[in-house]
Amino acid sequence: MAVKKDTRWKQLDAILNEVRSYYNAIGKMEFDMQCCAPPEGMEPAGQDMAVLGTHVHKLTHSKKYVNLLTSLHEDPTGLDEVQKRAIDVMWFHYQRSKNQTPKFAFEMSKAFNTAYGKWLEAKQTSDFSIFRDSLEDVVKWTRKSIELMDEQPSTLYNGCLDGFERGGSEKQLDAFFAALKKRIVPLIKKIQKEGAPVREDFLNRPCPVAEQEQCSRWVLEKECLRQSALVLMTTEHPFTTSFGPHDVRVTTHYYEDAFLSSIFSTLHEGGHALFMQNEPEEFVKNHNDGNMSNAMHECISRFYENIIGRSRAFIHFIYPELCRISPSVMDGVSEEELYRGINIARPSLIRTEADELTYSLHILIRYEIEKELINGRMKVDEVPAAWNAKYKEYLGVDVPDDAHGCLQDVHWTMSFGYFPSYALGNAYGAQILNTMQKEFDVFGDVEKGDLSKVLAWLKENVFACAGMLDPDAWIKKITGESLNVKYYLDYLEKKYSEIYKLK
Repeated sequence: MAVKKDTRWKQLDAILNEVRSYYNAIGKMEFDMQCCAPPEGMEPAGQDMAVLGTHVHKLTHSKKYVNLLTSLHEDPTGLDEVQKRAIDVMWFHYQRSKNQTPKFAFEMSKAFNTAYGKWLEAKQTSDFSIFRDSLEDVVKWTRKSIELMDEQPSTLYNGCLDGFERGGSEKQLDAFFAALKKRIVPLIKKIQKEGAPVREDFLNRPCPVAEQEQCSRWVLEKECLRQSALVLMTTEHPFTTSFGPHDVRVTTHYYEDAFLSSIFSTLHEGGHALFMQNEPEEFVKNHNDGNMSNAMHECISRFYENIIGRSRAFIHFIYPELCRISPSVMDGVSEEELYRGINIARPSLIRTEADELTYSLHILIRYEIEKELINGRMKVDEVPAAWNAKYKEYLGVDVPDDAHGCLQDVHWTMSFGYFPSYALGNAYGAQILNTMQKEFDVFGDVEKGDLSKVLAWLKENVFACAGMLDPDAWIKKITGESLNVKYYLDYLEKKYSEIYKLK
């Protein structure tokens, strides 16, 4: 029996509200698992999350849900533009998962959830063998999930990419990374050969965690986040999650001998939180929130971490506060030395600690490895050696152990295809900055510690359309052109040539 057109959205909305509650419960359990669960509680938590995930799968593959979604996809009469976009995104994801049985979804979810605990143990003991079987399971289930799709991508890895960056492909990324390498690698070599020395002795001065936490909370306030809708906690690998715009949770990590790490980690995660707090209420009401691509999200987090956070203007603003909060760390350090020190460009081991200039090479290494893994051209056992070889080839560094090598990131416990989003986000951010600066004095405001106009501009021009558009249409709407890596490369060359006093 056909449903009445004027009740279709109302009926679907009721199902989606129930789905959202399950997703929120799963997300809160995952947040607990990554922030405060005891080691022995990891596996049971993963099992509980998989059970709840089975209920989500049943709801979103039920006959009623599929009939309503199909009807609204084929005939969107009566829907507004936000609802139409929500249906489009739901249809896209349904097509990717519609052939997965409840048992398949449960086993895949359980494998991914189990992988986190194994990864954490492996990283803490620097022993890849502990994570090896779980990684193989994640690869296996990822490949199977793509092989079940009706419309097969040209490569399995393209199927992964499409889930994160709709329309993304290996061909696009190969050209993107080639353009980055062409200008970044020579600039790195020029800095190593001709660059003026940068003071760095103060970067590893001991700093109590309490002082670092005070700095983190202060920078979150300066990012204009609503504190009444925000939580800050710690975890092994920082992340941000939300349960709607009124409950956003940021995590960071404190190292007593690297006080700046938490500041920029917090700025980065705060950028994600700003996106989550400031999507239009209409998106939330109509189940269209969170529908931006991962590169759109990483664009904002990297924008606040680097373009804003590592700018001369921002350092001018925060320098007095850092001196007040951590006088022992800042003793004898000038504002100029701090600016140059936090922008030191040097090939290193850890992606999350990497400077802006070398960062994309870290992403390139992960891209090349996960592409080979998913496409079946590399075995899981080959990952550590491949990782170490690529770090030596691209960055000229020797990897001392697995914890500083292939175990440093949490991402392969749950997905493949996310890493390129970071590099794409860097490029989007520089292109957006170029447009933003035409309308007001961005760094003039930053120097005064006033980021309100930056946020207002992003809300109007970036956040308000992110959930409505695919990546290419989104960046065109904001800047008037498709992604153009030239803005990012010009930005890097100008900034680092000045820092290192290159001719």
